Amino acid sequence: MDIQIIARDGEPEYAVLPWAQYQALLKAAGVTEQPPREATVRHAATADQVLPGLDQLRSLREGKGIAIEALARTVGISPSYLALIESGERQPDAAIRRSLAWELTVLGWRDES
Repeated sequence: MDIQIIARDGEPEYAVLPWAQYQALLKAAGVTEQPPREATVRHAATADQVLPGLDQLRSLREGKGIAIEALARTVGISPSYLALIESGERQPDAAIRRSLAWELTVLGWRDES
């Protein structure tokens, strides 16, 4: 399984897995009731919404008063790697981008994967 574990304060808090694998787990557990489709779909940002880019990551983090070490630990990467992302020297993969989006509440970044 392709599962991403998201931790908060050093403790696992969420497990994220692909939709097909989630459906297989529900089927194996005998769960047949599905939530309404519109309740599970997140809408991507519209063209007229201005989303912050990764180049604004540092200002978003600092604006929320989060230390680079704390955000890196929560996302599951090293502070030095987060600094490289903030400086534009590295591009995070989709899982890291989703974790950063979750911690910084940037919905558009979650929808880009």
